[in-house]
Amino acid sequence: MGRDSGYKLLCSSRSRRRKGPPGLDWEISFHQILRRQKYQLIGGHSAVKKCRWLHESLTRNRPCYKEKFYGIESHRCIQMTPCLACDFRCLFCWRTHPEDLGLTGDDGMYGWDDPEFIVEESIRAQRRILSGYKSHVLKGLLEESKYLEALNPRHAAISLDGEPTLYPMLDDLIGEYSRRGFTTFLVTNGGNPKVLNGLGEEPTQLYLSIYAPDEDKFKALCRPLNREAWRKVEESLESLKNFKSPTVVRLTLVKGFNMDDPKRYARLLEGAEPTYVEAKAYMYVGYSRRRLGYGAMPSHDEVKGFAETLAGEMGYNIVASSEESRVVLLSRLKAPRRLR
Repeated sequence: MGRDSGYKLLCSSRSRRRKGPPGLDWEISFHQILRRQKYQLIGGHSAVKKCRWLHESLTRNRPCYKEKFYGIESHRCIQMTPCLACDFRCLFCWRTHPEDLGLTGDDGMYGWDDPEFIVEESIRAQRRILSGYKSHVLKGLLEESKYLEALNPRHAAISLDGEPTLYPMLDDLIGEYSRRGFTTFLVTNGGNPKVLNGLGEEPTQLYLSIYAPDEDKFKALCRPLNREAWRKVEESLESLKNFKSPTVVRLTLVKGFNMDDPKRYARLLEGAEPTYVEAKAYMYVGYSRRRLGYGAMPSHDEVKGFAETLAGEMGYNIVASSEESRVVLLSRLKAPRRLR
């Protein structure tokens, strides 16, 4: 993929048309909308945003399921993306799509920021986010030692928004975080297998999101911009077994759309040999509420029932679960590996 190809097709702050529903101020750019949603924008195409579990960890000592499963400390985790654009338009995505605001197309191209700049600015952005918690320390509501740890993040979740494989220097970005002592989780929709196969620097753990067991359901739910997207997702799946780092297939389960046939998922995944499968409920939050009803969010029991059938079909074990996040972890291992 050339450096211009992905982002050029998609959204940007300079791209807006006055074709949306009445009542919206179409002079407001997409990036301005993101700032209102408390995104910390970096350069031309990257961002950091406070994760709910960062707040929960600092204020209520309640960590994310990734801390429970893999040892990734929620208060030291940066939720970031090197590319706000995405080549899917998933109905269940909680993020704002440009089309949600009537913003489409882009004829512009501003170049790509260097990985060193993005990493440095993502750490600065995280510290700006954390500055508001100093008062919690002064009031005795937050241990100073934990706050100081949070100011020195150790993990980057490259998953906030958009599709990170559209950033042409992803390899160097992962490498830059690694050189600074970070662990990294890379989360991809699988639409760019060449990028995955070309990674010289692997993330600490690679996530491939699978949203449907077959092409028809995939197209209906994910609305990809590329006609060959399903074939590319299958190609990405095939590449998983070549990675040395742990791999995760994450299934986002949407009730009434994609969770009625766990056996078909098992057949789809059998050649990928992922270290883990995360069966996780769609959550009725953010902009997805404009596209789906509340009933599309399965209960934890429904996710667990799906996962039990899938585990039996794949020969995997259920090794962990989190009811509050509605996620069940499957693996051939007896327990998930702690990465920290």
